[in-house]
Amino acid sequence: MKRRIFPVTALGLALAAGLSATSAFAQTKWDLAAAYPATNFHTENLTQFANDVDKATGGKLKITVHANAALFKAPEIKRAVQGGQAQLGEILLANFQNEWQIFGVDGQPFLATSYADSKKLYQAQKPFLEKKLADQGMALLYAVAWPPQGIYTKKPINSAGDLKGIKWRAYSPATARIAELVGAQPVTVQAAEFSQALATGVVESTMTSGATGVDSKLYEQLKFYYDTQAWLPKNALIVNKKAFDALDKPTQDAVRKAAADAEARGWTASEKVNTDTLAKLKAEGMEVLPPSAQLKADLAKVGDTMLKEWLDKAGPEGKALIDAYRK
Repeated sequence: MKRRIFPVTALGLALAAGLSATSAFAQTKWDLAAAYPATNFHTENLTQFANDVDKATGGKLKITVHANAALFKAPEIKRAVQGGQAQLGEILLANFQNEWQIFGVDGQPFLATSYADSKKLYQAQKPFLEKKLADQGMALLYAVAWPPQGIYTKKPINSAGDLKGIKWRAYSPATARIAELVGAQPVTVQAAEFSQALATGVVESTMTSGATGVDSKLYEQLKFYYDTQAWLPKNALIVNKKAFDALDKPTQDAVRKAAADAEARGWTASEKVNTDTLAKLKAEGMEVLPPSAQLKADLAKVGDTMLKEWLDKAGPEGKALIDAYRK
């Protein structure tokens, strides 16, 4: 039996061309792993970034934001992006200082104590970050600072000496080291147990942001907040380089543009969150105060000691970064 051969028709060519066009405009879907709740200003910024990319690409690149560590826990996000399990992830840079000291420069206390200084430190740090992440198969899209860190206490303090022997909640190597240097008693308490620890007297002070103070309702147990602006740690949005390189140029440009917009918007939002949360602490009866000249001088010495310790570990890269910042 002979096979029937159908002639190629104009309709057939049109259908083939249509299928080809559909394939060319196939939608790309990315997952973005985030560690903080959907209501956190960082996460809200990520959501806006994803929406901006969707709009700019006409739906060609869809990004799903997985908030509150739903996809990966905070310590796992960087590795997940590096390995391609998630195309995008937001990380707290200082969390990875043990891997590479430069990640944690913005966690050094009393080095950059304002938003302006924090931005300057970021510009000095950025070339180092970009190179390191590129070596690890990733790229930096943007970074945004958290509100600055201050000291919460039950009693007034005028100098570092007033912190001697005080039960100090430590939640990181840096906060534990500060406690040691001022003679406080560091106590490791997880966030979920913090309120109970305050209520039972296990701890009576801590160092964190105004934003965390409001989130944790520290005004219910503590009376004073000293706005030391000790450090402004940054969250960074990172992308898997292979996934990014696989995008066409217009889509890459759209992602970069949305990232630049998110960075500018995020820094503005951080400053507003800081102002709003300090106002909330006051409204709830907490005394929000600047540090005294003596306390400021004492804490500056603590910062100098800790920076020297950091520089010893960070080596020539760390020195080059600090020199660039202090230019």
